[in-house]
Amino acid sequence: MADPTPTFEKISPPAGERITIGRTRLRVPDNPIIPFVTGDGIGPDIMRASKRVWDAAVEKAFEGKKKIAWFEIYAGEMAMEKYGVPMPKDSLEAIKHFIVAIKGPLTTPVGGGIRSLNVAFRQLLELYACVRPVRWYRGVPSPVKRPKALDVVIYRENTEDVYSGIEYQQGTPEAKRVRDFLVNEMGAKIREDSGIGIKPISITGTKRLVRKAIRYAIQSKRHSVTLVHKGNIMKFTEGAFRDWGYEVAREEFADETITEQELWDKHGGEMPKGKILIKDRIADSMFQQVLTRPDEYDVVAMPNLNGDYMSDACAAQVGGLGMAPGANIGDWVALFEATHGTAPKYAGKDMVNPGSLMLSGVMMLEYLGWKKAAKMVQRALEKTIKQKVVTYDLERQMKGATKVSTSEFASAIIANMG
Repeated sequence: MADPTPTFEKISPPAGERITIGRTRLRVPDNPIIPFVTGDGIGPDIMRASKRVWDAAVEKAFEGKKKIAWFEIYAGEMAMEKYGVPMPKDSLEAIKHFIVAIKGPLTTPVGGGIRSLNVAFRQLLELYACVRPVRWYRGVPSPVKRPKALDVVIYRENTEDVYSGIEYQQGTPEAKRVRDFLVNEMGAKIREDSGIGIKPISITGTKRLVRKAIRYAIQSKRHSVTLVHKGNIMKFTEGAFRDWGYEVAREEFADETITEQELWDKHGGEMPKGKILIKDRIADSMFQQVLTRPDEYDVVAMPNLNGDYMSDACAAQVGGLGMAPGANIGDWVALFEATHGTAPKYAGKDMVNPGSLMLSGVMMLEYLGWKKAAKMVQRALEKTIKQKVVTYDLERQMKGATKVSTSEFASAIIANMG
């Protein structure tokens, strides 16, 4: 029996059907109800343009047989106006119930009692995997010589490490108490004038992230999964992340995976057909190698802080955050999002690049299983950029380009759909 639709305080779902969870995959109707948060700052401009593109792709790809029933929910500044709080219960319940949602960038209101709305969504909905595919679209200006060589999907742990970090400010009684315990009881050496932070990394959090990364690699016919860590220094947190990741591969995916050590010890470096290589890299070395040897990496799994750095560093190689999509995914519930900020000085000016949100919608369409529509958006976007019809951020880097508004960019993409 399907879960009853929640009783919402100030919003009402549109006509449409709910996505449900099957035994091994989502059951997606032809008219799924999908909640969306417009976002703050430039959010209205890029959400308006992106929805037009997604709707056109779905219409064309499926000849009118499928259509998204958009359900607007609220967070951030718009929620403060409507509910008086930045994160209303209505919005959380809507995402939980309807399974798949998408949002624009959000500002955390000052004094709102929440450190970050983005982090709050991830933790309250248990969206433990931040997924960031990073690839280059032809024609996008890049600071590196071979941007095409980088094509990775980053799985970043979303709920622990620094995201659940515990801090004590220098000079407070709490910091002194923690320091006294660590120094006097545990034999640690800590300067008296230190602030103190604790970052937890668990078996549970690590294994469910790495499990999801390996499953994605298998389903997408990727070649490798790399565990990125600083385990040479932080042996019982970052090093444990590495060890627990290998345990998942060994205990749950032995038929589909092979470790780098096994590759050389048992196969002379010759990769067996149909296997996925599991390997690990120290974080600082990995930052170098995504620049010098990017084509050696495919799916990458890492703790929260490493993943935060790596996601943006990789995005810079393919054109920056304006072209970087993202998603936060739990066991089933998924919230897709633009990866950049609200850029309030450009709000309402219809001029910014909607690429990050638009490509996050591509991820959403793929998650629904609507891959034909997803491909249509990708190809039309790439074709438009190759024609040098772009928003100001790309136009100023491209000789002979035509600068267009956000809405005009969306229209050009729709016109280029096959």
